[in-house]
Amino acid sequence: MADELVHHTVASGVATVTLDSPHNRNALSARLRAELSAALDSAVADDTVRVIVLDHTGPVFCAGMDLKEARGSGAREQGVNDFPEILRRLWTSPKPVVAKAAGPARAGGIGILAAADLAVAVETATFAFSEVRIGVVPAVISVPVLPRLQARAAHELMLTGDTFDARRAAEIGLLTAAVPEDELDAAVASYVDSLVRGAPTALAATKELLQGESARALPETFEAMQALSARFFAGSEGQEGIAAFAEKRTPNWVPGAGE
Repeated sequence: MADELVHHTVASGVATVTLDSPHNRNALSARLRAELSAALDSAVADDTVRVIVLDHTGPVFCAGMDLKEARGSGAREQGVNDFPEILRRLWTSPKPVVAKAAGPARAGGIGILAAADLAVAVETATFAFSEVRIGVVPAVISVPVLPRLQARAAHELMLTGDTFDARRAAEIGLLTAAVPEDELDAAVASYVDSLVRGAPTALAATKELLQGESARALPETFEAMQALSARFFAGSEGQEGIAAFAEKRTPNWVPGAGE
């Protein structure tokens, strides 16, 4: 397990899937995405599992796509191409998914939180749809995020890329709850305890009911958003934004940049 970037354990009907790549803030590298997909598939297929908990090591829940891998890659090689399958697996899992964030999330990390049925974070956690700041579009994550968020908040936060705190995230629907750091474990355990009391097939059917007609259009929606996102990651603005981020400078589209 020492070499894994994603750990998967099962105990008392609960599968805990833990992101363990703190050196890059649990960024969604190709390897982490592959291991996360495999862990989720295993948890869903395991008849002993009643609830899936998404956890993480390190101070950051997930920083989004691994920009080092995105730099210099064409649209077909972008990591965002296989990310929709992870979000789809979370969104459509017949077993309830609870996300536990003891730290910040950005971009794709927010998509994971939104795709979970319940998401609990510490009050000190921060969030940002940082895509526009690096010249890309929050297209793929918009599929699970927009059904959660208040419309005005979505416009404000996705267009500005500004950082917001956990309390605001809970107010606008991104989080189920924002709690003090010393209450996080207990809050997640309380939700899990309530969920395991539900009958498995009834829970699965209730998830379908809650998703409504949108679930049927999910494959086509994700396909369109994946293509849009990959195009921007590989495009001139995206590559400039990623380079500027890596070089800790202002992107060239910002007025006054380079002066």
